[in-house]
Amino acid sequence: MTTQKPQTQTWWAERAAVIRRYDEMESRLTASVSERMLDLAGLRPGMRVLDVASGMGEPSLRAAQRVGPSGFVLGTDQSDEMLEAAREKARALALSHIEFRVADAETLEVPEQSFDAATVRWALMYMRRPEQALERLWRALRPSGLLVCACWGAPEQVEYASLSRQCLSRYRPLPPVEPDAPSVYRFSDPERLRPLLARSGFTLEHAESMHVPVMEAEDGAGVVRWLRDLGGPLWKLVEELPQEARRAWEEDVARESEHHRVGDKVQLGGVTWLVVARR
Repeated sequence: MTTQKPQTQTWWAERAAVIRRYDEMESRLTASVSERMLDLAGLRPGMRVLDVASGMGEPSLRAAQRVGPSGFVLGTDQSDEMLEAAREKARALALSHIEFRVADAETLEVPEQSFDAATVRWALMYMRRPEQALERLWRALRPSGLLVCACWGAPEQVEYASLSRQCLSRYRPLPPVEPDAPSVYRFSDPERLRPLLARSGFTLEHAESMHVPVMEAEDGAGVVRWLRDLGGPLWKLVEELPQEARRAWEEDVARESEHHRVGDKVQLGGVTWLVVARR
């Protein structure tokens, strides 16, 4: 999922229905990221793939289609509500060689050297102890197995998260973004990942970037509705504003969002890094 994750698992469970409402849109808009991750992982029929923080099935479902019935995909996430949506999709696609399991990436228990490739899409930067998750992934991979991670770029490159925050800074002071704390921007430079990967036994082999939309709306007011529906830490700060200031913030967000119109839709997204590391 693309919204910034607070430090409680409950947040995801409470909002699974809302996230499901926007899932088709996000899956469609971000398909290019999932597909490129699988390209970089070198997936072939018969391979075994571990997808951490699968959410509602990205990119694990696509991985299952690539490895075919002779392969296997295990998708994990902390939210069973999210995974149930992924299971429904797998059944609709008649994919019997994929399993979705509730698990914390930092304490993940799978047989050692049992997977050929692993993927983590937009999740590593939110983990309290990403180094522990990387150690678990290293153990799970076979020698020379590949890990592909997607992490968001710097604030000025990620408008879906930064636009609303910048508008809010006009109306109230905001807590600073701690560079080492879980956040959208934690690994905005792949070089910040290199030492963590090295300590876990990985070698960073490749990094590339691409811009991808994560949401679209008819107009800026639709962006405000999306922010309100998903909630999270930023929205809590918005709710603390006086009513007049809150209306002004909503107008600012709607107006600034129009600068990101593509055809008949407003699209917000950002630059994401794709990082490839080898065991």
